[in-house]
Amino acid sequence: MSPLSEFSLEVLTLPVADVDRAVRFYTGQVGFGLDVDYAPHEGFRVVQLTPPGSAASVQLGVGLTDAAPGSARDHYLVVTDIEAAHEELAARGVPVSGLRHKKSVDWQGDFTPGVDPDHRDYASFFGFADPDGNTWTVQERGHAS
Repeated sequence: MSPLSEFSLEVLTLPVADVDRAVRFYTGQVGFGLDVDYAPHEGFRVVQLTPPGSAASVQLGVGLTDAAPGSARDHYLVVTDIEAAHEELAARGVPVSGLRHKKSVDWQGDFTPGVDPDHRDYASFFGFADPDGNTWTVQERGHAS
């Protein structure tokens, strides 16, 4: 039997109603880098944006998807310092939720407010939505205590 092929996530497509508004939000407020903005004609435009430090990107535009604007849910971003990321995005005007963490080590789906006291990997979270309502979850991994 041959080994499984390696799969690398490269791009997620986000459905948005207003491409320019989404580009301003993701580059100006969230801090994603603008990689590509290509529009060869009125019916097609692709914009690719990459979170700082990420190998994967998001794309949005015209003629890319028939999904309803705002229907993308719970894509995850990982950070090493959840409090710093929360403060930075809030200061940039991103509508962030409160910080929360898994209530127990043997997690049963329950959360409690604030950052995990031990900064366990994958235990602390906050969320935000873009202007169309596409949602993101930010979680902490690799915190340097």
